[in-house]
Amino acid sequence: MEFTNLVSQRYSCKKYDGRPVSEESLRNILEAGRLAPTAKNLQEQKIYVVRSEEGLAKIDKITPCRYGAATVLVVAFDKTNVYTYPGGKRDSGIEDASIVATHMMLAACNAGVDSCWINNFDPEKAHEILGLPENEDILMLLDLGYAAEGTGPLPNHGKRKDLAETVHYM
Repeated sequence: MEFTNLVSQRYSCKKYDGRPVSEESLRNILEAGRLAPTAKNLQEQKIYVVRSEEGLAKIDKITPCRYGAATVLVVAFDKTNVYTYPGGKRDSGIEDASIVATHMMLAACNAGVDSCWINNFDPEKAHEILGLPENEDILMLLDLGYAAEGTGPLPNHGKRKDLAETVHYM
């Protein structure tokens, strides 16, 4: 799909029909995340693919926002393998994991797979329920699947501020 169309058509799906994402589509989505840039090429992202009944039940304990998706990606990062920026107040963990997640979200759209970026959860509770290693922080969950019939973008999806409101030249 042409990139401009891709970014304008992608939306946060809030109701899935439960069909599983094909192995080929999932692999392409994961590959897009693998190819995403990271600071100093540290590649600190950790992606957990949740598809089993047991795993999805754990996701349902973490958030009410699975919306019936048959696949959920847990996007985390190794907080011991990040680049600390000059000044020592910020590091690349959240930023890099966000880039990886965005690449996967756009790759999903390109593959005809709907998605939703989920932040409505307690990261500490999610970490505990999923049993992730101590050195990892969870950034977000990415629902993947196919929109249920009649599902589409929220009414405000196409509403965007003018560039003049968000872009400033210096």
